[in-house]
Order: sequence, then C-alpha cells, then structure tokens
Amino acid sequence: MSLPPSVEESYGTEIIRKGIHLFSLLIPVVYYFIPKSTALAILVPLTLLFGLSDICRLNIPAFGRVYNTYFGFLLRSHEQNERGRRLNGATYVLLAATLLVVLFPKVIAITAIAVLIISDTSAALIGRRYGRHRFMSKSLEGASAFFLSGLLVVAIAPKVEYSAAEYAIGAAATLLGAVVEASAIGLDDNLSIPLTVGAAMWLLYLIFLPALNLFKLDGMV
Repeated sequence: MSLPPSVEESYGTEIIRKGIHLFSLLIPVVYYFIPKSTALAILVPLTLLFGLSDICRLNIPAFGRVYNTYFGFLLRSHEQNERGRRLNGATYVLLAATLLVVLFPKVIAITAIAVLIISDTSAALIGRRYGRHRFMSKSLEGASAFFLSGLLVVAIAPKVEYSAAEYAIGAAATLLGAVVEASAIGLDDNLSIPLTVGAAMWLLYLIFLPALNLFKLDGMV
C-alpha cells in the first residue's frame, strides 16, 4: 500500500536526514584511534560552532531566514518552532559525544555514541515506515529495530577483554536505550539515549566486573 504524497515526502526527508546522521559514525571510529585530549580538541570547537549557529538561528531573524533557506529541510518540526527554542539534532549529537568523551572510559563512550547513531536511525526509519503497534510513545517495530541494531553495534564495538559478560552488559544497556528512545521524557533523543546507555554500561561494569580496568582502551594511544 502506497503512502500519501505528504507522508512519502516526509519519509524521504527523514531518509536524507538520517543518511547525514550516519556520517556521525566518524566520531566513534576516529575516537578509537586518538587520545581523549585530541578528541576534545576537535569536538569542543565543533559543538560550540553548531551551538552558536543554533542560537543565532533562533534569536537573529536575518540569520534564521538564511539558515532555514539552506538547511531548514533538515530540521525536525519541533526544531523549526522558534518559540520552542530547540537546538537541532546535530548540535545535540556533538554535545552528547563531547559529554561522553569527558565522562566515560573510551570503551563505553564509543559504544554509546555508535548505538545512538545506528540504532536511533534504525528506529526512526523502521518505525515510521512499518510501525503498527504502539509501544510507549513510539512503535514496537521501531523499538525492536533499535534493540536489534544495537545488538549488532555491541557485537562489533571494542571491549576490554571480550568476555561474554561484556557483551551482556552492552545488550542490557542497549535495551534500556530502546526504552528511553520509545518514551517521551522531554529531553532530545540525541542526548538522552547515549547518556543513558553510557551510564547503564558503567554501572553494570561496576556491579558485575568491578575488577576490570575500563580505561585499558584509553591507554592504547
């Protein structure tokens, strides 16, 4: 069954938006090979630049008109509402990545960022196209796509010792991330998902693998 033209156009825009979103995978991939200080030297200026452009977009009408002319089609509906004063998704992704690099060991930060990029994209595309069954504020199909794609990320992401427990920890944190993605907690998904996954992973590591050196990967470079 074909979708109405307006829905097709909206879904096509979502595909473009998520395709660009996938370029953010460069963040965890590059971070694997560089030290925290270098990663922050890149992420902090980028986050400030994108954040400043958002502030200007929302508060300087002339700048906002130019911004919307060239990039408005990439903004979600709630990001286009000036009264909402919402930053765009790219700014939140960069902010989340910066916070993860600062707060968590590299092995956790890389996994959490990758889960955000891959699983949030999967949930959005599958949920919007095939979502039929309600699950919290989203769809069961979207949440399932989030979790299954997250398991793939966990399977590929670096580990400290590659033990079965580490994979189980990643899977449990991803499941929690899927619940957060499907809920309406009032915080942008690009921030709430990776911080939740990161915090859950660290807590589970501390509970089940307290003797493991989580900073082993940080010392590789």
